[in-house]
Amino acid sequence: MGRKITRRRIIRATLDGRCITREEKLAGEEPLEIRFDATSFTTSMRTPGNDFDLVAGFLLAEGIVDHAEQLTSMRYCAGTDAEGQQTYNVIEVHLGAGARLPDLSLARNVVTSSACGICGTNSIEEVRKKSRYVLSPTDGLIELETLLGMPDTLRKSQSLFSATGGVHAAGLFNTSGELLILREDVGRHNAVDKVIGAALRQSRLPLRDTVLQVSGRASFELVQKAAMAGISVLSAVSAPSSLAVDLADESGLTLAAFSRGTSINLYTHAQRVVGA
Repeated sequence: MGRKITRRRIIRATLDGRCITREEKLAGEEPLEIRFDATSFTTSMRTPGNDFDLVAGFLLAEGIVDHAEQLTSMRYCAGTDAEGQQTYNVIEVHLGAGARLPDLSLARNVVTSSACGICGTNSIEEVRKKSRYVLSPTDGLIELETLLGMPDTLRKSQSLFSATGGVHAAGLFNTSGELLILREDVGRHNAVDKVIGAALRQSRLPLRDTVLQVSGRASFELVQKAAMAGISVLSAVSAPSSLAVDLADESGLTLAAFSRGTSINLYTHAQRVVGA
């Protein structure tokens, strides 16, 4: 299995002339290629670990699958690196009935960076996906105090961030504030895909009475991924983009941001936050 953490010798230099040599822990980052029946579909950079969750969440967000039964199988393809070590950077997927196999002649032939959720998409029309789930205004009602407590709970559970300081996190909470699923990755969209993919593989979708809490900003692709999974509330600790707000409003999703312990900004469908 690929390494979540690597170690490197570094030199720490300060303005007062001191130089200290020490070992530093770094978050792992390696490519992951997704194939359908031996045909390459896309390659993206990610932190190794929970790779099947990542693939499942990505395929859901792309509108290729809707539920776990459509993922007939996922397996690593054998491979070795330049040093002859076994790698786990290619996953072959077999789809079942009802899945929508993409046109592989239009496969993404670029490597998506860990900072990009929709890079390599072939046309503007493909960026926006239609969720099969319609959110009700009464889905996901949550107390303001509970929502404000989620960033702290998420941060305390981030073991990889504590070790490296170099990853994003996404957490799926119920409306009582219980953390259900936590995933970390160098890419914030990867962390969300891993959370949603884990829920998909556990047959939990749609996730109507849940909150997706993320450690960074709220971008268009994160709102879209949440909507595709039927999540009612997306909360971020940093700012949203204008397109993220527009999509959340259109999707019936509550978008909250700048969650800072005692205050939070509610951009869309604020009726779900009781006490706001």
